[in-house]
Amino acid sequence: MLVQKDFLTKLKDFGLNSYESKLWIALLSRGVSTAGELSDISNVPRSRTYDVLESLEKKGFIIVKVGKPIKYLAVPPSEVVERVKKKIVEDADQKSKVLSQLKDSDVLGQLNTLHTEGVKLVDPTDRSGAFRGRDKVHDHLVSMIKRAKKSITLMTSKEGADRKYDVLSNHLKRASKTGVDVRIAVPSSVSKETVAQYGTFSVLKQFKSTNARFCMIDGKEVLVFLTDDKKVHKSYDCAVWLDAPYFVDYFDKLFQNEWSK
Repeated sequence: MLVQKDFLTKLKDFGLNSYESKLWIALLSRGVSTAGELSDISNVPRSRTYDVLESLEKKGFIIVKVGKPIKYLAVPPSEVVERVKKKIVEDADQKSKVLSQLKDSDVLGQLNTLHTEGVKLVDPTDRSGAFRGRDKVHDHLVSMIKRAKKSITLMTSKEGADRKYDVLSNHLKRASKTGVDVRIAVPSSVSKETVAQYGTFSVLKQFKSTNARFCMIDGKEVLVFLTDDKKVHKSYDCAVWLDAPYFVDYFDKLFQNEWSK
């Protein structure tokens, strides 16, 4: 049976490997069949066919018919989709519970101790990193904000103001409630609604002409975007992060001069 390669590749979305995809497609085309017939149709080695069919049965893609010789019945694709969705949700819930338990366990404490001690050995020149892709940058911004003890300074573009509110607002609110000073700098073109939203948990100031995007934490670390978010796709948005107190302190003073004008 000839099946286009790109079609087989798409079946990976169902969580199937190559052999599983070939055998499932073969069975769908026959409705009911034996392992030997399916092996011949799909070009899957007979020595692997039974193991793969057993795997498909466990995943809910096929049904094993009672009788001899053993035959297999295909489950309708629409039903398979629902089963796969249910399994993904169940797996996600299970993993979430495991991670929640890990959060309060001694294991996490030991891992944190290892990291804390390890950081002391890191050369200051190694405390930097580069990120490609807006989602990755935002993930690191969240981590930075969670570490903040004294101050958070965030400057962003008009478009970035809306994006960052969606991603960062809850974390910024928590930081503000714990006593962290939150300053937000945005272009004057930002909507009044967005300004009002940020104003509930930060001191916000609008500047006439700026598209700079950066975030400073406690005068110790800074993340700076290198690209113009109007000109690049979010997958190619880039930023660099520095944990360099001397440099960031100077950078903070330069910004303070602009902020005070």
